[in-house]
Amino acid sequence: MSELRANRIAEQMKKELGEIITRKIKDPRVGFVTVTDVEVSGDLQQAKIFISVLGDEKQKQETLTGLAKAKGFIRTEIGRRIRLRKTPELLFEFDEAFEYGNRIDTILRDLNK
Repeated sequence: MSELRANRIAEQMKKELGEIITRKIKDPRVGFVTVTDVEVSGDLQQAKIFISVLGDEKQKQETLTGLAKAKGFIRTEIGRRIRLRKTPELLFEFDEAFEYGNRIDTILRDLNK
């Protein structure tokens, strides 16, 4: 039961985070961010937010810094939009799946040549 609720909250947070980050965050360090996944712990105390950022490594690090600075604002907005007793602590991480997939795709193309 708890896992089902955590998954529902994670999906709702993913939807709301996409809107908050693109429309409400005015920090120039935050570039083009896509929220790829959200994992909420079973006790709803922590939420791991996986993001994908367009740009080079410097742009990615600046975006992560900007999001870390705006973490309090984002958490407050989430708390307003999703009615929970306690809003989960937010942890932002890069989603490495796309880069990993691209690397495998490149290796397979090289093997076919």
